[in-house]
Amino acid sequence: MITVLTGGTGGAKFVDGLRGIVPAEELTIIVNTGDDHDWWGLYVSPDIDSITYVLSGLLSPERGWGVRGDTFHCLQQMKELGEETWFSVGDRDLATHLLRSKLLAQGRTLSEATRTVSERLGVKQRILPMSDQRVETRVGTPNGELSFEEYFVKRWYQDPVESVRFAGASESEPATGVIEAITTATAVLIAPSNPVTSIGPILAVPGVREALANTSAPVVAVSPIIGTAAVSGPAANLMRAQGLEVSIAGVVKAYEDFLHVLVAHESDAEFAKSVSIGKIEIQCADILMRTIDDRKRVAATALSLPRPKIIQEQAAG
Repeated sequence: MITVLTGGTGGAKFVDGLRGIVPAEELTIIVNTGDDHDWWGLYVSPDIDSITYVLSGLLSPERGWGVRGDTFHCLQQMKELGEETWFSVGDRDLATHLLRSKLLAQGRTLSEATRTVSERLGVKQRILPMSDQRVETRVGTPNGELSFEEYFVKRWYQDPVESVRFAGASESEPATGVIEAITTATAVLIAPSNPVTSIGPILAVPGVREALANTSAPVVAVSPIIGTAAVSGPAANLMRAQGLEVSIAGVVKAYEDFLHVLVAHESDAEFAKSVSIGKIEIQCADILMRTIDDRKRVAATALSLPRPKIIQEQAAG
């Protein structure tokens, strides 16, 4: 069983690569829900939707989010009715939010609603939200505190970032199956997602970090940082706000209490030699994912690494 922690567009690309090389019944995806928010009275879960769509073959390759070939008639009509339209929800995408909201209103958990939606879309892999309780990523800026979607979509992540917090995390619990998926896995992979706002909310749920630290499986992360810049998105500014160096050293620091191997870009090979990493190994490869073949190659690289030394020592001891 392969377990993946993921969020964001980089995470969806990585999962797309994994689905091409790992049997569906052997893949469990634990997804960030810190981006979840209410839109037009509906419960929207952007990262869960992206993973569901990529596994069902519905994800728009042009946008990297939403449904392939979607139309936006409802969005246009809402604009004409004077409603906010900065969050672009397509018509087919809207159906997902309607069904999820209906199920939640009937008393289903987010896990149950996610399973229903994914099954109806033909997804065979197991998708788990990080928690069934609401955990909201809040970004502190000079203009006040924003939800992640307000910061990222509405304001195009132009605001300076002063802080990041995960409201509700301390009172939350891992969704059913999350801890077991980590502790019983043969490998745990951390997607090349933003370590602060895509993986950070998952790690903020009580018990998840401990499960990662105690699992007997190797824990392998793919870096979302190359050199001193993010592959995409606002990860650099968010990492600085959390006191993390914008480099593979900062990624290692974010995961240092449970990580065994970091897969970094080949251009960081020399820098990797100077990084103080304790028992964490750094392996370098081409980690850019421009095509589906690239995605499969990166996923295969993460899966094919030799058992890290720390795992070998634990097995011997």
